[in-house]
Amino acid sequence: MKIGLYFGTFNPIHIGHLIIANHMAEYSDLEQVWMVVTPHNPLKQKNTLLDDYQRLHLVRLATEDYPKIKPSDIEFKLPQPNYTVNTLAHLMEKYPKHQFSLIMGEDNLKSLHKWKNYEYILEHHDIYIYPRVSEEADNFQFKDHPRIHWIDAPIVEISSTFIRENIKNKKNVRPLLPDSVWAYVDHNNFYKK
Repeated sequence: MKIGLYFGTFNPIHIGHLIIANHMAEYSDLEQVWMVVTPHNPLKQKNTLLDDYQRLHLVRLATEDYPKIKPSDIEFKLPQPNYTVNTLAHLMEKYPKHQFSLIMGEDNLKSLHKWKNYEYILEHHDIYIYPRVSEEADNFQFKDHPRIHWIDAPIVEISSTFIRENIKNKKNVRPLLPDSVWAYVDHNNFYKK
């Protein structure tokens, strides 16, 4: 099975994440998309970052009606700080019959050359790129690499930071979150302080 890995803190997961994940699952050759929740780096102070399992629960709530999109806590069990190349190695060992690819925005592709063992990743894994508003595709070192697949997904400019700040400022951000995620966030008073 061909799996696309969509990494993020998902703090919180919002409709933009779902639009991208669903587009990849429906309009590319990926058979499933796994939303890989990035654990809190113990070396970083992040007061606004919800507990790892709370964020995983939000991803579960958001994806329960999408059979091709699955939440993943695979990085919770790996040593920190973690690198994508280590996660890929762990997944290939655990699921040898699956083929794993990465899903990322154009903005992340610009810094791919700074990733640990990026040459290995490019040699062994496809990367599916979705567009971002502010990016110029001509600037990309790997633009024409055979493992890079440009997917004409909708451009979604919604950020978790915007959502958190506006919950704190008592603005209504409900349309930006799946209903089940909004209900859970609101019930638990997340991001209000």
